[in-house]
Amino acid sequence: MAFQWLANRCFTAVHRQNLVYNTCWEDPEIDRRALELTSQDSVALITSAGCNALDYALESPREVHAIDVNPLQNALLELKIGAINTLHHDDFFQLFGKGRHEQWQSLYRDAVRDQLSPEAKRVWDLRSNFFDGSHRRRSFYFRGTSGLFAWLINRYVKRSPELRAAIDELLDAPDVESQREIYARRNVDRLLWTRPLRWALRRDTTMAMLGVPRSQRNQIDRDYPGGIAGFIQDRIASVFQNTPLKQNYFWRVYLTGEYTQDCCPEYLRACNFDRLKDGLANRISVHTSTIETFLNHHHGSISRFVLLDHMDWLYDRYPEHLASEWQAILDRAAPHSRVLWRSAALEVDFIDPLQVWYDGKRCRLGELLSYHRELAQELHNYDRVNTYGSFYIADVKGMAA
Repeated sequence: MAFQWLANRCFTAVHRQNLVYNTCWEDPEIDRRALELTSQDSVALITSAGCNALDYALESPREVHAIDVNPLQNALLELKIGAINTLHHDDFFQLFGKGRHEQWQSLYRDAVRDQLSPEAKRVWDLRSNFFDGSHRRRSFYFRGTSGLFAWLINRYVKRSPELRAAIDELLDAPDVESQREIYARRNVDRLLWTRPLRWALRRDTTMAMLGVPRSQRNQIDRDYPGGIAGFIQDRIASVFQNTPLKQNYFWRVYLTGEYTQDCCPEYLRACNFDRLKDGLANRISVHTSTIETFLNHHHGSISRFVLLDHMDWLYDRYPEHLASEWQAILDRAAPHSRVLWRSAALEVDFIDPLQVWYDGKRCRLGELLSYHRELAQELHNYDRVNTYGSFYIADVKGMAA
């Protein structure tokens, strides 16, 4: 119990005081297919780094509500929206594509800062060197806690010219068949998975930096042969050998610290940047709160919910809040509403048994959810990130008009 307490304290300390995610690690391409967004939809999602809120906005829903308990994550999304509204695409891509801009101090002071809320101003006034390239970790994508781990991994890779060359060749490979040939020829397994790296992946401090709470590690240690280290090793091996890397911007930015014009999130592309600047970005509102608190104070209904993997943390530490969050979802769900979530577990067993109120009666949540299991599995197989154990798409029964 003492070890569990210490691990939880480590995770909480990291998340309360730091920017944890500098880019989203959920593939919006499969989300778009799952959500089937229309101009009538109102979306509620967890902010994370804000990339996917901008991605969903490109589908022209009526509104997008980005919600996060960490004000630094919301400040990052505000910064992106402010930069979209005030900068040219070339400057914007330098910032969020390359991760640095030599004139960032003046751009921030003269243009972007006035677009921000007082809280976001306080955040970025203290962190101006996140983008100006003056820090030892020059790219923004090497800042924050997950960025620090990415920087350490890149230093680790750089120490082996053979490994660095192998990864660069993999990232530029034209197809999966070429990736497999490179992976085998370069013997990437032997070069990458040294004893020190395996040791680091077993540390709770490392997992906290990556945004993985102890409860998620427990799920993987329980369900997956080889535990967390084996899970990560197998997933990365699968990405390198089975997932096309040429357009996989998630792993490119993690392994290089920057995107390219041809391999980047949709919001960074010039044509989409113009659409966001023309008004789509302003359909996004930012809320620093829990999902439950937002929904209980929101006037109106929500038709699409994107819950990421935060329920893995809630069910273990705050099961009563998990039930009340789902009650708030049911209370605010529009007709034909749909919910997406991910989990570190290979199979989630803690959602359906939750007790909720519906139509004046107490019932199991599972009775109100209609799962799209085949579609979820199909999309999960195409996930370019490939770091989650499972993916779920569920419609809320009884919400039809």
